[in-house]
Amino acid sequence: MTIIPPYLKKGDTIGIVCPAGFMPAEKLQTCMQVLMGWGYKVKAGNTVGSQYNYFSGTDQQRLEDLQQVLYAENVNAVLCGRGGYGVGRIIDKLNFKKFRKNPKWIIGYSDITVLHSHIYSRYKIASLHSPMAAAFNDDEYKNQYVQSLRIALGGKKQKYVCDVHAYNNPGTATGKLVGGNLSILSHLIGTASDINTEGKILFIEDIGEYIYNIDRMLYQLKRSGKLNKLAGLIVGSFTEVKDTVIPYGKDVYEVIFEAVKEYKYPVCFQFPVGHTRENYALKVGVDYTLHVGKRLVSLKEI
Repeated sequence: MTIIPPYLKKGDTIGIVCPAGFMPAEKLQTCMQVLMGWGYKVKAGNTVGSQYNYFSGTDQQRLEDLQQVLYAENVNAVLCGRGGYGVGRIIDKLNFKKFRKNPKWIIGYSDITVLHSHIYSRYKIASLHSPMAAAFNDDEYKNQYVQSLRIALGGKKQKYVCDVHAYNNPGTATGKLVGGNLSILSHLIGTASDINTEGKILFIEDIGEYIYNIDRMLYQLKRSGKLNKLAGLIVGSFTEVKDTVIPYGKDVYEVIFEAVKEYKYPVCFQFPVGHTRENYALKVGVDYTLHVGKRLVSLKEI
């Protein structure tokens, strides 16, 4: 059974930290104001606006900041300001003892996939793969994707729909939802944060990768048994994809299709999750039903 952290109510506090890459403090201001407009209190950690080379602080500073909000009794949820890279450097030093007794929603995506995978695989605690602080800027907090985070935090179950794709494999599947950034998932294999995908609905997305590298990561998942016993597969957005000087010969979605076409379970392509504006809030570790139809695709929390 998955442990569901308490949903938020007005007056609860959301702690914001940057456990990975640097993010200028001014880019978080709109997010903080909107969260307060939603009725929450906001507490910014020491890594908000802090910088140490690429990161928002040294490994120790980021570790201490994240540890503090995980344990703080007056913080009800943790929103990661941005991803980038860095959580994998500190994950094994985090202490989750108190968090396990008093779980709270961990919110974010990209490099935050490390946290989602770790706390679900180790402790069976749900978390939120969702838009982060930058998604609120330029009035984008009004869009349905950022608003899906607001709805999720309040505890309402949601159903998402998207258009069909030529590479889809029709069918219906029910299972716990796991996944996130493909690069992170492939690098977690063999670690303490590795996920068991058997009987699960897996979702994947990525940004800025070479096509051949996406192919390599997919084969890493295949060879390690992560794809053969899924209930279903959701392929999100793969953006800013790069090709080699000698062209790889296939686009990214064709590469993914070729890697998974042998499987009989439902597969949908270009679901709105990933490093784009179209990034719905998804509850990792929670039961969903994926329906891949001939006219519409739906993902419904059950």
